[in-house]
Amino acid sequence: MSQVATGNKMRLGQLLQARGVVTAEQIEKVLAEQSDKGHRKLLGELLVENNYCTENQITSALAEAYGLPYAQVSPKICDAKTLDILPREFLEEHIVLPLFKVYDVLTVAVGEPTNVFLLDEIERISGCKVQVVCATNKDIKATLETYLPAANVFVIDDIIDEEGLEEFTLIENIPQDIGNLEEMAGQSPVVKLVNYLLYNAVRENASDIHIEPDDKKLRVRYRVDGRLYEKMTPPYQMHSAIVSRIKIMAEMDIAQRRLPQDGSIHILVEGKPIDLRVSVMPGNAGEKTVIRILNPQKVLFNLESLGFTYENLRLYRQLMRSPNGVILVTGPTGSGKNTTLYATLAELNTDEVNICTVEDPVECNMAGINQFQVNPITGFEFSTALRNLLRQDPDIIMVGEIRDEDTAGIVVQSALTGHLVLSTLHTNDAPGAVTRLLDLGVAPYLVSASLVAVLAQRLVRKICPNCKTEYEPPVSIRKAVEQLSGKVEHFYRGVGCKKCRNTGCTGRIAIHELFVPNEEIVEMINNQASYKELRDKALNNGMIPLQLDGLEKVKAGIVSVEEVLKTTQTAKNENNL
Repeated sequence: MSQVATGNKMRLGQLLQARGVVTAEQIEKVLAEQSDKGHRKLLGELLVENNYCTENQITSALAEAYGLPYAQVSPKICDAKTLDILPREFLEEHIVLPLFKVYDVLTVAVGEPTNVFLLDEIERISGCKVQVVCATNKDIKATLETYLPAANVFVIDDIIDEEGLEEFTLIENIPQDIGNLEEMAGQSPVVKLVNYLLYNAVRENASDIHIEPDDKKLRVRYRVDGRLYEKMTPPYQMHSAIVSRIKIMAEMDIAQRRLPQDGSIHILVEGKPIDLRVSVMPGNAGEKTVIRILNPQKVLFNLESLGFTYENLRLYRQLMRSPNGVILVTGPTGSGKNTTLYATLAELNTDEVNICTVEDPVECNMAGINQFQVNPITGFEFSTALRNLLRQDPDIIMVGEIRDEDTAGIVVQSALTGHLVLSTLHTNDAPGAVTRLLDLGVAPYLVSASLVAVLAQRLVRKICPNCKTEYEPPVSIRKAVEQLSGKVEHFYRGVGCKKCRNTGCTGRIAIHELFVPNEEIVEMINNQASYKELRDKALNNGMIPLQLDGLEKVKAGIVSVEEVLKTTQTAKNENNL
């Protein structure tokens, strides 16, 4: 077993008091907070949160108590080759940093020297004797992030070579000659880094990868659950080679750096196909690259899993069985509209019906459904595709988006000639779809005759179950929420943990607003009633607004009230708090 000197095993609070770092009153206050609120957090974490001391001061005190050296570790004092001694997952999970190895003695930096089980596990895995140095978790994580992208093999089937990966090295003074760029993009450091970014993005359920150059700085960000966060900052000198490597994979022209380009990449990750849509656009500091990840494994083909309330789901299923008419799903970009349409088509898909889609792009291939992708370069636009699609004897048509007057007109005409048409619009709420169709030049009597329903939706982040904690919101918030949705027994939110990257949220769920025109509303549309009149009538008829649907999920402990308010504040909702 690893030997950790016991030293003077005083309590942490006593150690910090003895050093004059904190006072007895501060210790008592934090202990009371820890007891009253049922914190899972350690005393040291709470002291840092309350700004009574720093993480360095706590770690230094622990090191003294256990007779261990304390160090402010950095990449300069770490031998990168030693990181290969322990598995990557082990280093990240336990926040362990191998510093160097001399003969059979491995020196590691840890933030919690009292965990003898961890030290024994390091000895077992490494086969070395372990010597411990105390360091802050912050310093350990920062050093790991510097080296880990090149310290291990990251597997993407059919893309990355599993053997012969060399240590990651910086590429200096990359020449701007195109021939050299192409050659350099094929070298292993760039290949490994790009493959790591793709593999890790899929593993972290990211929807997009942003590779952004700035003045002598390059950063990579992932979009996870609708929010961007910085993943790493590779050396700026690698930017041209990284972009060239991505262009080669997407079959773009690497010589063209003055015009935007689009492309696609098809990869296998752990045997599963993943489609990537690549967009490259020139900017002041160089070409910015965005990679959209289309993972068919993540598309939910089950309406029950999308967050519908029981009543909304019952009514929506009844409406989507209509023999003809238009059903629209509305919301901003990234609100899950296509996911809802795919789930709807999955339920409607039987041997008795011919379902055809027109999309840009086709985001998910569905068995038994005829899918067509538009191509503006060749003139195959939405309107052209729809006109020709009607000759294909469809029963149900899905149009990726109504973008212009021609498309809107054909959609409505298709619905009036016996087809069920599903499509999307960019509007703030459900009644706003009527106004949008009128703005696109569709006659009021055609809108009223064809429109079956409009489903508006937003995506809200769910509370992380690992760090879910009950709390009491401000009195004004509680009062306003209960005035709208009735008494709320408990409010919850995530305090942040490793599993949710300290965001307090993991995964997303939809909130909905289902607008169904009845005879009164049909008459109002014919008379060109205002948006406000339509919305008021829909609310009087029992339509549940987006925000109220979200508050029901707050009452169920699924999402936080702050998340609902932040997500719905832009919706034109008279019930806004």
